[in-house]
Amino acid sequence: MVTTHADVLIIGGGLGGCAAALSACADGFRVLLTEETDWLGGQATSQGVPPDEHQWIEDFGSTRRYRTYRQKVRETYLRVMDVKDETEAFNPGNGLVSNICHDPRVSVHVLNEMLLPYVLSGQLTIELNTIVTSVDRTGGLVKDVTYRNKLTGIIGVADALYFIDATEAGDVLPLVEVPYVTGAEGISETNEPHALTTADPKDIQAFTYVLGMEYRAGEDHTIPEPKLYSFWKDYHPDIWPEAYLSFFAPHPITKEKREYTLFREETGFPLWEYRRSLDVLNFNLPIDAGDVSLMNWPMNDYFLGNIYDVTEMEKEENKFKAKQLSLSLLYWLQTEAPRPDGGKGYPGLKLRKDIFGTADGLAKAPYIRESRRIKALYTIVEQDVSPDLNKGKTGKLYDDRVGIGSYSIDLHPSMTGRTYLDIKALPFHIPLGALIPKDIDNLLAGCKNIGTTHITNGCYRLHPTEWNIGEACGALAVYCIKTNATPREVRENKVLLTTFQDKLRADGFELEWPDKFYERESL
Repeated sequence: MVTTHADVLIIGGGLGGCAAALSACADGFRVLLTEETDWLGGQATSQGVPPDEHQWIEDFGSTRRYRTYRQKVRETYLRVMDVKDETEAFNPGNGLVSNICHDPRVSVHVLNEMLLPYVLSGQLTIELNTIVTSVDRTGGLVKDVTYRNKLTGIIGVADALYFIDATEAGDVLPLVEVPYVTGAEGISETNEPHALTTADPKDIQAFTYVLGMEYRAGEDHTIPEPKLYSFWKDYHPDIWPEAYLSFFAPHPITKEKREYTLFREETGFPLWEYRRSLDVLNFNLPIDAGDVSLMNWPMNDYFLGNIYDVTEMEKEENKFKAKQLSLSLLYWLQTEAPRPDGGKGYPGLKLRKDIFGTADGLAKAPYIRESRRIKALYTIVEQDVSPDLNKGKTGKLYDDRVGIGSYSIDLHPSMTGRTYLDIKALPFHIPLGALIPKDIDNLLAGCKNIGTTHITNGCYRLHPTEWNIGEACGALAVYCIKTNATPREVRENKVLLTTFQDKLRADGFELEWPDKFYERESL
């Protein structure tokens, strides 16, 4: 058995976990970072989701380290590819969802490069393919964790002064026996305008298995018919206007029937361009290559069952069905999707298995929108961010803010059969209290597992915000070690809090929006 000592132990190597490691290491502390897959980066890499970002991201609205990450993504393409037009805001895929729509492998490279100085010095240890299996907790403190390498079977024990759960689904919370929430709260608990009448812990957003495709016109790359193709072809959810495998879905805002197309046409939303990660027109290439797009669309959201807080059999069954859904959607596109010329199918769609390096071509991990969420010192509710309930151009200005972010409240169909909820949210702030569990002193929430509700998860779960959350956790952990104070004490002591916030600002955190965002308006 391997025994490891660290100042900060981070479980989960997604964007939040990587940001936490960068922050803690930059302050001179020793860090152990574990990750269940063989890639760092979480939703940006192993889950295959290019950054979802707000409209001001090029100028403000993130931490300095997140801006460095974005710039390094662009610089990688400009350095290793023959780019035709090296614009300042170069977008590798010209995808509609992001100004840096790119191949997941580039983010893997960038994140490893950013962490490399600390790895080379021995300050940072990264354990890939590793899961935490148990936690030793005494009273209000986590003492150590036991972890196992999934490939070698090697078991290790690691102790630390602070622990950060940056897993995609809050996997550490049940191991530590920290009170947490799943699904939707009831209105009697949160008073949110869009809350359910009665809480439902199973009302959890869909998850998705992403895959990558290249389009090669005139060629035939049709995959074998997936095992569950007939099931998914006949599947017609009550909330859907037509069959699930179609070019129609509910509009996320109006709920009306919305038409999609594969490529850009006179009508319909062009799915191909939405998360296109490679636009060949951007590059001078030595071969005849096609554009590449990542399939994370309405039609491959899986909402027939969950993959956490269920039995192992249910988990594996739902993962299998979700993978089959994505493969079935690809097969339908290749063989039966209606074309503008009256024909059927796009056989030139090629499954790019090399993007994720998996046997089936699907992402290494499912894209999980909604995690277990801690019962925190402060829970962010819809009233904090609603434009109908706040004067001015931002949401609630928390005294203990540790960052900012912006996104609409974007909830995908849920596992209880509810349709989309997509409503406006103001540019918001991140309260420190949402990162701190109520009943434990040295565990922090560093990902989508913070103290949001089912509703506010919809705007706090995206890439720049997750990064800010994780980076703030890393900074808080080392600040607490230096001051011999608990996170709760930092939040409640005005001197400690002000000093911590000053430190964050000096380290490139933005705790406020530009002055123009705070101009008063009448409701």
